[in-house]
Amino acid sequence: MHVQEWLDTVPAAAVYAVVALVIGLESLGIPLPGEIILVSAALMSAQHGSAVNPVVLGACATAGAVLGDSIGYAIGRKGGRPLLAWLGARFPRHFGEGQVATAERSFEKWGMWAVFAGRFVALLRIFAGPLAGVLRMPYWKFLVANVLGGVCWAGGTTAVIYYVGVVAESWLKKFSWLGLAVAVLIGLASMLVLRRKTRKSHGADRAETDEPAPVAAGE
Repeated sequence: MHVQEWLDTVPAAAVYAVVALVIGLESLGIPLPGEIILVSAALMSAQHGSAVNPVVLGACATAGAVLGDSIGYAIGRKGGRPLLAWLGARFPRHFGEGQVATAERSFEKWGMWAVFAGRFVALLRIFAGPLAGVLRMPYWKFLVANVLGGVCWAGGTTAVIYYVGVVAESWLKKFSWLGLAVAVLIGLASMLVLRRKTRKSHGADRAETDEPAPVAAGE
C-alpha cells in the first residue's frame, strides 16, 4: 500500500503521531523514511476537506526532529565510539566505516553547521545527533543548530509541499508519487554532493600532510 494511501485510512491525530514518531526515530539514529512520511502527510493536508492541519503537522514534525536529535545526542555522548562500532555491525549500509568517516569529516570542518545542514541531507540526518554526542560538541551549540535545523527542515518542507499541493491539488492527487520521487532524488543528490566535497577536502588535507618538509640550505 502506498504511504499516502495508508495515511488516508487513519485519523488526523494518528497521522501527527506517526510523523512525529518516525522523524524522531530517524533523528535518533534509526534508518527510517522520515522525509517520505512527512511529504506524504503534507500532500494529504493539502487535499480539500482533509482533517490534517498543516500547521499542527509541521509543529509535530519539528518536535519529533528536535527531540529525536536530542535523545540521539545523549545516547552518543554516553555510548561513545563503541556505540558507532555496534551500529556499524548492525547497520553496515548506514553506519559503515566509510559513512562514519564522511560524517566525522563534515563535523570537524563545519561544526554547528553540520548539525543544521544534516537535517537536509539523508546521510547526516541519522548521524547528526549521535555523532555530535560522540564528538562531545557543547550541548548549547548542538541545541541551537538542532532547533534551527528542525524548524527550517520540518516546517519548511511542510509549508512548501502544502502550498504546492493547494495550487495543483488535482494533479498531485493523481501523481503524488512524483513528489515523493523528487524528494528522494533531492536527498540522494545532496548526499552525493556532500560526499564528493568531503572526499576532496580529505584528499587535500592528506596531500598537505604527506608533502615533505623543505630542506634547509647547507644540509
